[in-house]
Amino acid sequence: MTIHVVDIDYTFHTCPAFAEPHIYDTRRTVIDVIPGGPCRTPVTIRCGDTIATIACHRHEPADRQCGACRIIVTQHTITNRHLSEAA
Repeated sequence: MTIHVVDIDYTFHTCPAFAEPHIYDTRRTVIDVIPGGPCRTPVTIRCGDTIATIACHRHEPADRQCGACRIIVTQHTITNRHLSEAA
């Protein structure tokens, strides 16, 4: 499994139209990628007269991909910032 570790930063604000604070900006930063290795179940495809072998993540849906090609996203930290309205 390829693991992507991300930091998430939510920015909230309150505006005259909506009294409740709400998210208006979301930033995601990839801080680490742990590779899963080479594909364990490559797929053979045909395009006209050409036969090619490709990694399963390029052809199969996520539930049929091998363990090395499957991607997992892990949240490292989540930061919530609230911008107060300027007076």
